[in-house]
Amino acid sequence: MTGGAPRPRLWAVLGATGTGKSDLSLDLADEIAARGGRAEIVNADAMQLYRGMDIGTAKVPVAERRGIPHHLFDVLDVTDEAAVARYQVEARARIEGILDAGAHAILVGGSGLYVSSVVYDFRFPPRDDALRAALEARLDEEGAGALFEELRRRDPATAARVDPRNGRRVVRALEVLTQGEAGHGAALPDRPVLWRPETTLIGLHLERARLVERLDARVERMWAAGLVEETERLRAEGLERGRTASRAIGYAQALAQIAGEKTADEAIAETQALTRRYARRQVSWFRRYREMRWLEAGAPAASALAGA
Repeated sequence: MTGGAPRPRLWAVLGATGTGKSDLSLDLADEIAARGGRAEIVNADAMQLYRGMDIGTAKVPVAERRGIPHHLFDVLDVTDEAAVARYQVEARARIEGILDAGAHAILVGGSGLYVSSVVYDFRFPPRDDALRAALEARLDEEGAGALFEELRRRDPATAARVDPRNGRRVVRALEVLTQGEAGHGAALPDRPVLWRPETTLIGLHLERARLVERLDARVERMWAAGLVEETERLRAEGLERGRTASRAIGYAQALAQIAGEKTADEAIAETQALTRRYARRQVSWFRRYREMRWLEAGAPAASALAGA
């Protein structure tokens, strides 16, 4: 659609960490406003759900949000456990409210499963709190490796899609399997169908060497900006008790530095390595989105997107 205000729709600005998703989402919202429309931004980064986790997640400060409404930022305490099934319900409710009010909804983030749960017809298997508690007790006693071996014996196909080091994912897979469900519910369907037809998926891509350079520099800036001090404050709020937040890349390493288990250089180097690995997984996940319109990071013009 060209000329005049574009018809309200769901946009998703996606890609690996460090590719400029937040900047593009703000530019896109501004361009929609310049054409006579309105847009609001909905978070799809699992760690940006947490209050106080700002430096390590590169969260856009409130003062820099250009007056654009932002949703699902700072909605969890660091002691809360993030759950994608709960997020799906809340994010879709926010998006429907935005669209019903005649505005555009811009979903922005890089947490692949969280994004998929919103933009695609993505259903989660049932939960069993008692069974999960029993499996988590086994996880604490036996370790993720033992539970993963059990998963691999019982369901090799599901095990192939689960990170064996991610105890929470292994527990969830066994929980679902024990209930007699097929698959662990954390993989993109073979032929995904968009939740809402009026959806535009925009993926930002950056050549690998340039992305690595950008990510490494970003981690160094986070330490210089006070990530360790931010982590100290979050410790006082219970960060180490948080099953999800305490394992976030950067924060886990800062905690180790605070505890004297790593030097600053070691914590930075480990965070850089894990961030690069995470970016590779993000690219692989989003490459499966058939509807994605890929653009070079730093190059896309919001004016062209808003008029598409």
